[in-house]
Amino acid sequence: MTRIRQGLIALLAVAVLASALGAVYTKHRSRQLFVELEALKGQRDNLNIEWGQLMLEQATWATPTRVELIARQRLGMTVPPADTIVILAP
Repeated sequence: MTRIRQGLIALLAVAVLASALGAVYTKHRSRQLFVELEALKGQRDNLNIEWGQLMLEQATWATPTRVELIARQRLGMTVPPADTIVILAP
C-alpha cells in the first residue's frame, strides 16, 4: 500500500469514528431533551390544574351576594332609598 492510501484509510477511519460518536451523542441528547420535555409537560398540567382551582376560588369570592354581605357587615354600607337614586342619561 502506498502512503497516500494508508493516510486515506486512516482519515476514513477517523471520520467513521467521529460520525459514530456524533450519532451516539445526538441520541443521548435527544433522550435527555425528551425527559425534560415530559417533566415540563407534567409541570404545565399541574399549573393548569392550579389555575382552574384559583379561577373557581375567585368566582366564589366575587359573587354579588358575598360582596353585598361584606359591604353590609364590614363596611356598614346599605342600599340607598329608591327616592334618593338619580339616574343620569349619557
